[in-house]
Amino acid sequence: VQHMDPQAVRTAAAENPRDPAAQMAAADLDLAGGHVADAFSRLVDTVRVTAGDDRDSVRVRLLELFEVIGADDPRVTAARTALARVLF
Repeated sequence: VQHMDPQAVRTAAAENPRDPAAQMAAADLDLAGGHVADAFSRLVDTVRVTAGDDRDSVRVRLLELFEVIGADDPRVTAARTALARVLF
């Protein structure tokens, strides 16, 4: 995230709520800034509104972020539950 322009990333995410790349970039910034729940929520919402390969790429990124934070973190548990709800 050190090479990202935070304002540009956040603007792109706000203007393109269904754009997986924009949402994943914003989630990366959220996570790096310590806003873990916001990052997870953003990606769960993106999984909900996308389909096919786009949906799968966002789901995989979310799973990667779960690994970064650790399975024992309650925010990961909550986000896994939310992800399951939007997938099934």
